[in-house]
Amino acid sequence: MNTTHSTFNGSFPSYTVLGGGKRLSSAGLCAVLLGRGGRYTRNSCFKELQNGGFDYVLSMETAGERYDIEELSHLFPFVRFVLFKDNPNIGQQINVAAAEADTPLFLALWSDFHPVLSLDAGRIVERLLLKPEETVGMPAKIPEDRQRFVRLCTAPVLQNTRFETLPNAYLPVVNGRKFETAPFPPVKEGEPTLYPFDASGVYDRARFIDMGGFDPKLDSPYWQLLDFGLRAWLWGEEIRCTQQIRFRLDGAIHAENSTAGESYLRFFLKNLAPVIHAENGQAERARLPLRRFFPYMFSSACPPLKSARDFSEARKWVAANSRRFVNDIAAVTAFWKQEPPSP
Repeated sequence: MNTTHSTFNGSFPSYTVLGGGKRLSSAGLCAVLLGRGGRYTRNSCFKELQNGGFDYVLSMETAGERYDIEELSHLFPFVRFVLFKDNPNIGQQINVAAAEADTPLFLALWSDFHPVLSLDAGRIVERLLLKPEETVGMPAKIPEDRQRFVRLCTAPVLQNTRFETLPNAYLPVVNGRKFETAPFPPVKEGEPTLYPFDASGVYDRARFIDMGGFDPKLDSPYWQLLDFGLRAWLWGEEIRCTQQIRFRLDGAIHAENSTAGESYLRFFLKNLAPVIHAENGQAERARLPLRRFFPYMFSSACPPLKSARDFSEARKWVAANSRRFVNDIAAVTAFWKQEPPSP
């Protein structure tokens, strides 16, 4: 295992890695396969990814029966099986995948995704790689000697069995003080989305690590994905859809549970509560004002001591990342009004 763990939020779940001694190519893109199906579904996925020219595959294996892993590792020597001791949430799994990967890009997908277009890792990298002249004047978020790509995350388009585009892109909606998301089907190339559906997409690994990855303390998949996506847009990154990568789903898109709870409170303090301001002629920076504590405490319905502890932790986090905020929630929602989804 490599040494990027300390760059992420929180600690990593316990895991071991088996197999994966063979490398299929040097395209610069590996595949991260997330499990949602049985052995035979996984076998067909491995074959499709092998034909797609990916450097190798990281297969994320949560706790359960693993009687076939040894056999699979011999059948598919280009697959590294990441064996978790428990059942970490999706964000934790992808954080581990980013730590274990050694390619500039990685594609996260699920075992029940079926490619509509032939996957071609080399073409995907070529489309996302910035030309040297396009990097002139760009902020140096990564060392100059590394490849630079167009964005943090590029999400695929999902279709049903009738090849109709499903609503797997999201835009922000603010109703008074309530923040919500609305799904829509991406129909044009580069359509922006607030977050990648089911965390699936092609990630710029260096940017992902620099962002801190997914917040493992958020137990709700919905709020964890929304926290990652909104943080990206607040920090000046982009997540967009591509028509060049399409997957078919056998069933409908599952309903996301957006119930407000502990995860929402943490999401709110990190993303919605900070304000951007300038002091004494200095550059703008974000902060979490103390005046927001009492409204937060009364609305959260948490005990005062817990509210104070959570608020203090979030305030320190915002202060540590204060200069990374280039937008506030008003600017992010205004962006979607300027660039509404295609009809």
